[in-house]
Amino acid sequence: MERRNFMRALMAGSAATGLIGEGALAATAPAAIGAASDRAYMLGLLQKMTEPVLTAMSKGELHKTFPLEVSPTWDGRDKGVAYLECFGRLIAGAAPWLALPDDGTAEGRSRKRLQQMALQSYVHAVDPKSPDYLLWKGAGQTLVDSSYFTNALMRAPKTLWEPLDTTTKQRIIAEIKALRRIEPPYINWMLFAAMNEAWLMSIGEEYDPMRMNVAIRKINEWYVGDGWIKDGDAFHFDYYNSYVMFPMLLEVVDVLAKFKGAFWNGKPEELQAQALKRMQRYSEHLERFISPSGTYPPIGRSLTYRTAAFQPLALLAWRKQLPASLPEGQVRAAMQAVHKVVWSEPSNFTKDGFLTIGFVGHHPELGDWYSNNGSMYIASEGFLALGLAPGDSYWTSPAQDWTQKKAFAGRPFPKDYPVNY
Repeated sequence: MERRNFMRALMAGSAATGLIGEGALAATAPAAIGAASDRAYMLGLLQKMTEPVLTAMSKGELHKTFPLEVSPTWDGRDKGVAYLECFGRLIAGAAPWLALPDDGTAEGRSRKRLQQMALQSYVHAVDPKSPDYLLWKGAGQTLVDSSYFTNALMRAPKTLWEPLDTTTKQRIIAEIKALRRIEPPYINWMLFAAMNEAWLMSIGEEYDPMRMNVAIRKINEWYVGDGWIKDGDAFHFDYYNSYVMFPMLLEVVDVLAKFKGAFWNGKPEELQAQALKRMQRYSEHLERFISPSGTYPPIGRSLTYRTAAFQPLALLAWRKQLPASLPEGQVRAAMQAVHKVVWSEPSNFTKDGFLTIGFVGHHPELGDWYSNNGSMYIASEGFLALGLAPGDSYWTSPAQDWTQKKAFAGRPFPKDYPVNY
């Protein structure tokens, strides 16, 4: 039965990409089958998202082939930003996996092919003569999605940045610096500006410390306690702490600490430790949101971002920084359950394999006034743990039941109390 379930998982997640063949399965020890099937399923989903986008954009054909869809309440902004959203958000989530070392496995060969497509896509993204030149001259939303574009380069510099030709590098730098013309409002958008400056700092380019440091200060001012951050002056009960606040804050202060950036009357290393600790606490809440069946509360703005709601857990798993209260096998099992609940509905994808607007399935009416189907590719942020190799303990640790699964089975589970950091 276990072997049959493994084969079923492979067919659902990765059969189309040929990641694991029957011969490889035959050589797999029975104890490893469950963990291997978890990774195969997740990898199959990520590749299902990635293949159509990178195949098209690497040829300069994303604008031609991407079936644009916008929310029924679309606010009238330039729809061309959808292509920047699609590529930028997708590549940010895929970057850790793309950065794994080359190897001779079926997965390695597939990854190498997609790496090359990603690099060619970056070329098209900033070539004014390309049909897939992105909307760099756009208004506010361009700043938002430029930060995912640069976040990917920061997560996988040796794979996605260093191999680029000099002209493409210069064009990317120029486009990112030109976005300083956009003033971010005092909400989560401040982190988008900060991310771009952090990336520039990470490659030795001139950067604007004000756009980094003011963002860090404001986010910390908005911290309300027990692992939660307001979005500006108001508290929103939604997943923006997952989509933006904690991941971008932590990765920005990482750069500030690594490159010894200036921060008046503060120490970057202390800011880094604080951001990590608070993000770990927030991740404990996320894990407790997951029901015994893998569902979670459908709350707040941008709900159609689907599994991006669990970016903090995925990011901490990739960084090997999960809190002691969340064993790797427990997080993997919980995340697996979530992804199966969300992605089992076929209408999440068009017939050509592109994402649709919705939550579990295609429900454009759930979109917000800024939602298009390019926006949906932020869901790839829930797959960051695929940046860990197949033999990593995250994938090989025995699966464990998560908090709600224990609680509603009448078994002992740890109580939860607030923290004061």
